[in-house]
Amino acid sequence: MSYAIIRNEKLTRAKSIGAYTHNERKTKNHSNKNIDSSKTELNYYIKQNELSYIKEFDRIKEEHNIQGQIRSNSIIMCEMIITSDQAFFDKIGAEETKRYFEESYKFICNYKNLGEQNIISAVVHLDEDSPHLHLLYAPVIKTTDKQGNLINKLSCRDFWKGRDSYRDLQDKFHAHITSRGFDLERGKSVEETNRKHYKIQDYKEITNYDNTKKLMESIKLDLPDVPDIKDFKKTIINKYEKIEEQIIKPKDELIKSLYKDNVSLHKELSKQTKLIDKAKKYENEKHSILAENKELSSKCNVLEKDLKYETYRLENKYNSKINKLEKENKFLKKTIDKLKFAVGHFIVWICDKFSVSSEEQLMRDFYKETNISINPNNRQYDTEKSHPKEDEYDLER
Repeated sequence: MSYAIIRNEKLTRAKSIGAYTHNERKTKNHSNKNIDSSKTELNYYIKQNELSYIKEFDRIKEEHNIQGQIRSNSIIMCEMIITSDQAFFDKIGAEETKRYFEESYKFICNYKNLGEQNIISAVVHLDEDSPHLHLLYAPVIKTTDKQGNLINKLSCRDFWKGRDSYRDLQDKFHAHITSRGFDLERGKSVEETNRKHYKIQDYKEITNYDNTKKLMESIKLDLPDVPDIKDFKKTIINKYEKIEEQIIKPKDELIKSLYKDNVSLHKELSKQTKLIDKAKKYENEKHSILAENKELSSKCNVLEKDLKYETYRLENKYNSKINKLEKENKFLKKTIDKLKFAVGHFIVWICDKFSVSSEEQLMRDFYKETNISINPNNRQYDTEKSHPKEDEYDLER
């Protein structure tokens, strides 16, 4: 089952600079090796800061007249980190993931009457192992001054007043997010779990993984040689009874106890090495898949460019042929028009030259004897119901 995870961290001015550098991806050499720079462009804001965190804080403080004495080491803002495990986000998909963070943002705006005006920045990171929201805010409370006037006061201590303040945050966040349709278990606060969250590389350093793995190969679980008490008693029966009771037996028991502890430690160390080996395997597989995806994306880009070029080439080729045919059609049309004009004048000239009674009579006689029409106006003559054959030459075709 997945958990609704929400954590709070208090920031001084110095820590705020580090948070700003990390959250805004202001450096290329990230200390967090889980950041995949190729996915950084997928990160997005729910509320985007226009200035650095400290300058945004100073602007909010002045704009809303926030009271409170601020020293160099004072807590000036807090950072909420809201997330769950990767299995949960894979299950609900991208749209519901976005809604999960938007609902979380609304919850913080309304929590303890904080107000959206005191939110400095809210950015969702999708370029690390699991999606998560970094929400920076000024811990402002509504109170009264000595004269009884209602004021806004910066006070992290009063905002998180009470031993159960973080437990209350967990309860209310879980109630809010589940009421919005997200099937999650209640997360546990640091006070409840007393655990820290480590990256794989940090965990390796803490557990001295590399040296531990070498040590595991050389550990032997055989019992050390222990003197046989019976043989010892045969040679020295009475004289060394105190030695047996006060030294040998306690040492014997101690050795057995240490052996049991050794076996237990060996099992625990074995679990740790297996866990790290598994994590390394998944990390290597992840890099392999990302590299393969990058290669496929590159190939798709090349194919897309080739397709665009081929389409452009064929389009130009056929456009060129179409233009050529259009020019030829225009030329043929002009030629036919000239031919019609010439035939018309030729008929008139023949009639005058050979004293033919009329132009129509000449064309009828010619059509009757040859079955060929020479009428430039495309008029047909039905003489004895005979028609020209399809394959005979016709000036009108």
